[in-house]
Amino acid sequence: MIWGWPIFFNNRVPLIRGSVIALTAFCLFGRPLASGSVTGRVELTDSHMASVRKSGDYSGVVIWLLPADGTPAPRADGKHARLIQKDKTFTPHVLAIQTGTTVDFPNYDPIFHNAFSNFSGQLFDIGLYAPGSSRSFRFERSGTVRIFCNIHPTMSAVILVVDTPYFNVSGRDGAFEIANVPPGEYQLKVFHERATDSVLQGLERRVSVEAGNLTLPPIQISESGYLPASHKNKYGKDYSKTVEDGTIYPGVAK
Repeated sequence: MIWGWPIFFNNRVPLIRGSVIALTAFCLFGRPLASGSVTGRVELTDSHMASVRKSGDYSGVVIWLLPADGTPAPRADGKHARLIQKDKTFTPHVLAIQTGTTVDFPNYDPIFHNAFSNFSGQLFDIGLYAPGSSRSFRFERSGTVRIFCNIHPTMSAVILVVDTPYFNVSGRDGAFEIANVPPGEYQLKVFHERATDSVLQGLERRVSVEAGNLTLPPIQISESGYLPASHKNKYGKDYSKTVEDGTIYPGVAK
């Protein structure tokens, strides 16, 4: 299914989609056609989360665009993003980055942390590090990376690594905008941590991007079938039932 429509220059000249658009614009005006933006809104349904049912919080959904012809995008080598650790919480809970991006993990708590991932995606372990310090890790391949702390079992986050610079994460109202997208045909993909793979695959579709703003119809994501899964520490063992940070690290405030 393709969403899109012809664009008119000066309300007179209709243009066709795809690479011909850029060529025509260049011939007429001596410059390539301006990039467009893709906007829309996601809605979460069948949720058991109070934040969704009572507050209408539709944040944390990742939407991205891959060129339909499979053309690879340049890597994001040299770019940095941050996953903050404060109040025993990773912020943001869902972080989307492009392949090649380095993520910094600053520790703003007065206690030690140890971010790691041993799930599908890219395995990593940045080790135990002190309050006020930071560690970094570069993500070399696309995939879903589920992040945990080896000390605090309630801490979790998701890093989604995508092979494209055209992505965005929905806000609380579900709105998103992917800006500066060159004209062309793209495969739209969606990630939501409380949706099954089959639901997410069913939301994929092809979109046609042209100059200006393309507004997509609302994207409804069902959380039906989602089952929360427990996790082990980085050694594959159960966490301690109590975490006394001041006991583990003498002199460190809780």
